[in-house]
Amino acid sequence: MKRLLSLIVIFALPYSAVFGETMRVSHGMVSTRSDIASEVGREILEQGGNAIDAAVATGFALAVTYPSAGNLGGGGFMVFHDADGEVITLDFREKAPAAANRDMYLGADGNADRNLSRNSRLASGVPGSVAGMLEALDRFGTMPRETVLAPAIRLAEEGFILNNDIAGQFRSHFRTFRQYPASLRKFSRDGKPYNAGDLWQQPLLAETLRSISEHGRDGFYKGPVADMIVSDMDKNGGVISHNDLESYEPVWRQAIHGNYRGYDIWSMGPPSSGGILIVQMLNMMEPFNVAEYGWGSKEAIHLMVEAQRRAYADRAVHLGDPDFSDIPASLLTSKTYARQRFENFTMDKSGDSSLINASQLPDESPNTTHYSVIDSQGNAVSITTTLNSSYGNKIVVEGAGFLLNNEMDDFVTSVTATHVNEIAPGKRMMSSMSPTIISRNSKPVLITGSPGGSSIINTVLQVIVNVIDHGMALEDAVTSPRLTHQWQPDMIRYEEGAISDEVARALESMGHKGLNPSRRYIGEANSILVSEDYIEGVSDPRIVGGVAGY
Repeated sequence: MKRLLSLIVIFALPYSAVFGETMRVSHGMVSTRSDIASEVGREILEQGGNAIDAAVATGFALAVTYPSAGNLGGGGFMVFHDADGEVITLDFREKAPAAANRDMYLGADGNADRNLSRNSRLASGVPGSVAGMLEALDRFGTMPRETVLAPAIRLAEEGFILNNDIAGQFRSHFRTFRQYPASLRKFSRDGKPYNAGDLWQQPLLAETLRSISEHGRDGFYKGPVADMIVSDMDKNGGVISHNDLESYEPVWRQAIHGNYRGYDIWSMGPPSSGGILIVQMLNMMEPFNVAEYGWGSKEAIHLMVEAQRRAYADRAVHLGDPDFSDIPASLLTSKTYARQRFENFTMDKSGDSSLINASQLPDESPNTTHYSVIDSQGNAVSITTTLNSSYGNKIVVEGAGFLLNNEMDDFVTSVTATHVNEIAPGKRMMSSMSPTIISRNSKPVLITGSPGGSSIINTVLQVIVNVIDHGMALEDAVTSPRLTHQWQPDMIRYEEGAISDEVARALESMGHKGLNPSRRYIGEANSILVSEDYIEGVSDPRIVGGVAGY
């Protein structure tokens, strides 16, 4: 398999994170978007913590070292597969504040004001990350909260050296940060951009983390930190209240479960749309000999695109917050439904998205982060978390040192017609985040997930198919170029190398429209593969991340 990037394989490097590469170890592994955060997780594992301890420590560390998506002010999803084969998922997605309403972003012309739904305090949902991580730690962790948060506090207080990636991000958003005094103070040195090699310290964030360490969720959802959030909202047109914060609760939910060629697929259910679509697409593909077609063949691509087309159309109609709508998860993930949905599929002709009934999809930002963890006992954790846009709405809470999310934009905001994903008080917005674990005989085999907005689901699908159908090593499965089709617009977007010129011509002759080489990469699948002989971790080489294990 020709690789997208050249990687160096390092075997059993015991005491330091590997920067953006591949590692094989024998005990435990962490793969994230930040080599520093991965090292935090490894330290917790080596100190005797389990996968939940390490995942929570890593999550708080990412809020310090990868602020564009790691967060305290956002939300996400967790899939936990324990060493005994039990699987449970945690929904800590943000919620609409009690004062939110369906038409809160609509202008006189009936269209949404995207500035309000993306770039204001009004764009923020009630944060869930702190409650979610602490809930997971309380239920399944083994270490004290103070021990797990200590590395993040140290990193925020003492600082760390900025690399080109993070310093470059600060510069790219500098003009926006200048609009908000607290953001400018956090992301600049006396009003001037940071450079790679500079020490970056975050004393206000350290104080917020210390409050959480000392007081648990009350250190964030009540007391001085909550007062700062609400004061910031009240002064600047936001609507998150003290009651919104105090009443926020994460929800343990049943995992979405499927079976593909003898492997168990475990993923996140609604309000994530990811798990349902992954299982649905695999069900559509299972009757066909994908391995025989070969990676990158016109047959394999055509089959995958047609499965994506139908699944994403269903997503637009059926999926949202299960606490507000009846979601037909069992139907959509059944093999019988997949056969019915694929009845009009043929191997020689493209489908037509305009003939597939569906509804409007919200735009989703690609700026999210995913990390994977496994411990020496075989407990596995897959977590995807986000602020929505890169750095959320770019607004740091005055005095608290962390960014606000702009997740309200993930609701359908531009129409007034009834929709399963329309805004309602206390409702969670639909998401594509797809933390996923593949197991066999009740043992984890693959831990994966990705950022990428609505393309997340197709990234995870391709990593799974690359491993199971094409028999790739994890490095190749993650590195191989990707493609995505999302029903509307009716086009195939793909990375360089995903579709050859010959195959592109063949697909066009079959009726496929809009073959469009992507101007940016598709997904970041920081993944872990478990074999009988070793644990292999890969930090997706499309980005600057790291793996750490022992």
